[in-house]
Amino acid sequence: MEVRLQKLIAGTGLASRRKAEAMIAEGRVMVNGRVITELGTKVDPGRDHVKVDGKHLTSAQPYVYVLLNKPKHVMSTLDDPGGRPTVKNLLHGVSVRVFPVGRLDFDSEGLMLLTNHGDLAQALLHPRYHVPKTYLIKVKGVLTDDEIRQLEQGVKLEDGMTSPAAVKKVKKAEANSWLEVTIGEGRKHQVKRMLEVVGHAVLKLVRVRMGPLSLGDLAPGEFRFLTDREANALRALVEQRLTSEQEGQPMRRRRKPSRRPAGWARPKRARAL
Repeated sequence: MEVRLQKLIAGTGLASRRKAEAMIAEGRVMVNGRVITELGTKVDPGRDHVKVDGKHLTSAQPYVYVLLNKPKHVMSTLDDPGGRPTVKNLLHGVSVRVFPVGRLDFDSEGLMLLTNHGDLAQALLHPRYHVPKTYLIKVKGVLTDDEIRQLEQGVKLEDGMTSPAAVKKVKKAEANSWLEVTIGEGRKHQVKRMLEVVGHAVLKLVRVRMGPLSLGDLAPGEFRFLTDREANALRALVEQRLTSEQEGQPMRRRRKPSRRPAGWARPKRARAL
């Protein structure tokens, strides 16, 4: 079965799909002794001989899924030109090259998924699949019911209206308060911008859930490998959305939450799958 050359390279864990495309464009990849620079080239892994930088491409590695609790002041990338610490510095003992699925701001914390499963990563990041992400947020001041209603219905940002969000009051701390916000989009700095629209600056942001994955008791800076059950749940989520799209069915969005009674309530502790 033939596959795109850049997909084959990425599947071995040697580089991301984008980096593999750059390698091809730079003339660093050979197929059956011939330099290939065309990105649309397809190869048969069972028959064709592929070399990158003069070395034979090794067979594909098994898929690896890592859940990391990113601390503040760590870049959510593998490299940083400015020399700041990155998530790569935290993955001691992970022998397979994995790549972040999405990003968290430098001053944000919480759940990050890293994997060498490129197709799954791209599907999780694609805006049409609406994978829910939940954040525990400390904001300046206390939101009114009207401000919460605005967030739940969607607010206007410079790049368009946001989809409805699920917003839950968690607790009040002196002049500030904590919220739990769930969104299905992934625009840059989206949650912070949404809170700014309703007049509240974000003081702290921690991502606690993404799809079927939960941060649980994982300490900042620590990581663990997904259980088989968690990995299967991720794959099932992506497959369900892909199947719905192929069959022409609309993607199921998160329902708009019903109004909750006034008062502050701590959320139930999320259980890991």
